[in-house]
Amino acid sequence: MTLRIKTFRLTKKTVIKKQTVIIITGYSGSGKSTALAAFEDAGFYCVDNMPLKVVSRFLKHAVKDNGLIAGWAFVMDLRDRHFISHIDTLHLELVQKGFNIRIVFLEADEQALLKRYSQTRRQHPLDSDGNLLAAIQAEKQKMKGLRKKAGHIIDTTHFTVHELKFAILNIAQRHTAINAMAINVVSFGFKYGAPSGVDMMIDVRFLENPYFVPELKAKSGECAEVTKFVLNMPQTGIFLNKYLNLIDYLIPLYEKEGKTYLTIAVGCTGGRHRSVVIAKQIYDHIGLNQSVVRLIHRDIANE
Repeated sequence: MTLRIKTFRLTKKTVIKKQTVIIITGYSGSGKSTALAAFEDAGFYCVDNMPLKVVSRFLKHAVKDNGLIAGWAFVMDLRDRHFISHIDTLHLELVQKGFNIRIVFLEADEQALLKRYSQTRRQHPLDSDGNLLAAIQAEKQKMKGLRKKAGHIIDTTHFTVHELKFAILNIAQRHTAINAMAINVVSFGFKYGAPSGVDMMIDVRFLENPYFVPELKAKSGECAEVTKFVLNMPQTGIFLNKYLNLIDYLIPLYEKEGKTYLTIAVGCTGGRHRSVVIAKQIYDHIGLNQSVVRLIHRDIANE
């Protein structure tokens, strides 16, 4: 399954709360780069392999120039030889300066890490003599204490890239520095399973399927021809009018209850045609009045 996040909207009307700093760490090969990309999609300013000693100075200057971001996310690990010995000091320093600090720790079992390294040409940061298993075990031992301090521990052993990104998006929503309810509009295919953590779900399989139109089958809902096909159906207009009215009614009620994020899922059979078109219509409509809204096409690249 493939996750595509199309847009993150953030306007100057957004009220910013205390800045959040996410430290992404964990075992080499556990998916930290994928997690960082997901935080970037969620509106965070992201830096990979951030040197621990420059974090404070970096934030001092960067915060002044980037007031309209969701927060900061840094990948920090044993590539920095000062990381383990100085991370507690940095954590305390940033807390004293008013930052909201959260540690996201990624891990996987040894066999999964060995397999992932065998599929790449990367060298493990602790592998100096060609003994990869020993390096993995040494890293696990060195990071044992830090793991206990993490606010979020994610075992990526059996995760697909899509599943890890979705898990990170949920974490990002909880710790965003934006004082507004974040809304995700997710298109998906029921054949690949419904997404987790959904607040509102609508099944649009009642609409005629472009998949069975030869000239549209290979295209996606992002193509103008497919969009026109779906939107030109009489029942589509009637449905959107009723459903968008329902959404307009519910969003203020969710906000009144103090909900920090809302996920609306739109499903069709394969997640490539109808759900993509309808999700985009919902996204555009919500974006007229909401400052933080994301459009996620989870299965659009699947055959």
